[in-house]
Amino acid sequence: MQSVDRAVSVLEILARHGEAGVTEIADELDVHKSTAFRLLGVLENRGLVAQEKERGKYYLGAGVLRLAGAAAVRLDISQEGVPVCRELADELGETSNIAVLDDDAAVNVMQARGTASVTAQNWLGRRTPLHATASGKVLLAHLPTTLREGLLARPLHRFTERTVTGAAMLRGELETVAEQGYAITQEELEIGLAAVAAPVRSHDGKVIASISVSGPVYRLTPDRLPDLAKRALAAGVELSRRMGYGC
Repeated sequence: MQSVDRAVSVLEILARHGEAGVTEIADELDVHKSTAFRLLGVLENRGLVAQEKERGKYYLGAGVLRLAGAAAVRLDISQEGVPVCRELADELGETSNIAVLDDDAAVNVMQARGTASVTAQNWLGRRTPLHATASGKVLLAHLPTTLREGLLARPLHRFTERTVTGAAMLRGELETVAEQGYAITQEELEIGLAAVAAPVRSHDGKVIASISVSGPVYRLTPDRLPDLAKRALAAGVELSRRMGYGC
């Protein structure tokens, strides 16, 4: 834990000063130069710091920007998604969620409840399985092939009798999701729960999130699902526009 604390302190020092040498960092940490050098070596290997070779000074690396960018996406989409999510929930009377990829799961970063879903459970902040949710299938369908296949190679947990646990079958479903532009799940995560989800894109066209509508199967009936998919797609387009796509 001490090493982790010191590593974070190194990043804070570089953020504060812009750049610093091994001696300066060691002095601020009150550690031996060899300790500071080892910390910097680990951070440099992970791309979190870089060294200006001529002067030997260290500065924050591109890895920090990558992490900050991921955090910024979550913050931005949570903020920009509020009116879109609420409008979708108000229009349909069902629960609307925005989810982003979190390693091997989808995490819900925004939720709005419609008039018909006052007793619906709270999905905000909850990590849900990619293969058993509409939001997760949207995110999976638009992952780079290598990443997607890596996730499909893992054991797929069965939550209900309808959960798709075969990689080949799920792969076929994901192809359909990518082609039609939305995903539908019915009782794959929980008995009685159905959902429809559509992708949200960033300024460069990359799918960075999904926006969904969920509710009980007795309200999200098969004959209603096409209209819900159409509304979710429209919401996804609007949120994508707010995130800079197509502007």
